[in-house]
Amino acid sequence: MLTAARLGAAALSAALLTGLAAGPALADVPAPTIPDGLYGKSDPTYDGVWRQSLALTALTAGKVTPADSAVGWLTGQQCEDGGWPSYRAAGAACDATFEDSNATAVAIQALVALGGHQEAVDKGVAWLKANQNADGSWAYNPGNPGDANSTGLAVNALFATRTDPAGVAKAGKSAFDGLALFQLGCAAPADQRGAFAYQADPAGGALTPNALAGGQAALAAGGGHLPVATSVHADAAPKALACDAAAAPAPVSHADSGEAVGAYLTAQLAAGGDHLSLTTPGATPTPDYAATAWAALALTQSGHPQQAAGAVDWLAKEGATWTKGGTDAGATATLLLVSQAAHRDTAALTGQLTALGPTPKATEAPAAKTSAPAEKAEKKDGDISQYWFIGVGLLIGVGGGLLLSFQRKRNARL
Repeated sequence: MLTAARLGAAALSAALLTGLAAGPALADVPAPTIPDGLYGKSDPTYDGVWRQSLALTALTAGKVTPADSAVGWLTGQQCEDGGWPSYRAAGAACDATFEDSNATAVAIQALVALGGHQEAVDKGVAWLKANQNADGSWAYNPGNPGDANSTGLAVNALFATRTDPAGVAKAGKSAFDGLALFQLGCAAPADQRGAFAYQADPAGGALTPNALAGGQAALAAGGGHLPVATSVHADAAPKALACDAAAAPAPVSHADSGEAVGAYLTAQLAAGGDHLSLTTPGATPTPDYAATAWAALALTQSGHPQQAAGAVDWLAKEGATWTKGGTDAGATATLLLVSQAAHRDTAALTGQLTALGPTPKATEAPAAKTSAPAEKAEKKDGDISQYWFIGVGLLIGVGGGLLLSFQRKRNARL
């Protein structure tokens, strides 16, 4: 219940169980209708805007110009008040209770990446500001307690629009204050410092580290947004949170937040074999692809690509499993964003993602490659033409005076 996709999976599971108990047979449930312009063929009810936004962001970063129908589908999902729901069927009215911060935040980032949608972006940012909690955080749906994932994604959107999160506040609490609510500081055990919890314990208990919360909140803590693009360089490891045993525990400052969570994620990746795991009470931990991807993005954004490299390698190796052979649009887009940030070969992933949606308007890379040979051929023809004229001139200018005159003219052209 940490992202739009995961929230949807839980709700879908509950719906299926209810249907099996007191509803029509599963075989009688009609196949979902996939709207024109949408990436992916699975039911969009719980993740339509999420996966569309990630796909458009990744393709735009890869110099692919998406089809108008793909962009129009996303902008058409926005409600009049500026927010986006996870999905709204064609012709359905907006219901404010179903608008969510996660869909709104990634949609804003996609439209910023695309460019040319300033009015929609401004309305989206206004919606985020209007639905910020009094403690500075954001909830998945307005009116609920805030969580690290939703707050992190909202901060990403603010950074993408060049809006200072420090100036976005409610009741004197800024977006950075909201993010700090979920980060474990010096009061936590040493090996947990810097981690993020999904939500605060309403009873005031200790925060519990959460892999996906850490990954998604870390990108915001490091001042980043989608798409992540940094230069490849050798770097030092992120700095762990420095604690003074004599000082009273305090919230992690924004200045220390990105490095602190980076150090925590680096340690977790090293201990987990270059990936993070999903831990559910009573169940065996399983690899968490999404958490690992966001951790890699966050580390790269913070200037620590070396610490992200192992996770990027692991994701590349396990990518077919995560993306279901390149058929899961959301996972494929996220993996493409990771590969782009790490400056890896992205041709195959770009092709897979492109195939999951409408034919793009243009793809820059192939056009650049095909133009080069023609340019060389043109130069070659020009060189041959020049040599032919020189040869003719030499034959004509047999006399010493004529040859000298020709040479002077030729030298003037070079």
